[in-house]
Amino acid sequence: MADPRQRCDETPPPGLLEGIRLFNAAEYFECHEALEAIWHAEREPIRYLYQGILQIGVGFHHLRNGNFRGATLLLHDGIDKTAYFTPECMGVKTELLCEQAQMCLDLLHALGRERIAEFDWTLVPRVHLVDDAMG
Repeated sequence: MADPRQRCDETPPPGLLEGIRLFNAAEYFECHEALEAIWHAEREPIRYLYQGILQIGVGFHHLRNGNFRGATLLLHDGIDKTAYFTPECMGVKTELLCEQAQMCLDLLHALGRERIAEFDWTLVPRVHLVDDAMG
């Protein structure tokens, strides 16, 4: 596979920015729809950045619906894909997203299927951009 980071210095495309906006609004299903469009259209390895963020979002969608298996699988896969693009890519603070999503995944594993309702939603990350005023 070509270097997955070869396009990390590029400006994020509008579809990625829209997916991030939806993710940060906790509109995970809608985030999935926005990112799926650019993921499917892209043929270069940067598509795995889009897919990774998409999968993290879908993981939280499954969590909200009480689907332990779906939440843990999608968070794991999304973190793995996004990690190829750390610490930053296309203006996205990917390392921060991976670290925060991993904390959520670790908490889910600690709670287990039986205690999924006890998940602390204040821990769910936002996707931050390098030029975010809030960092």
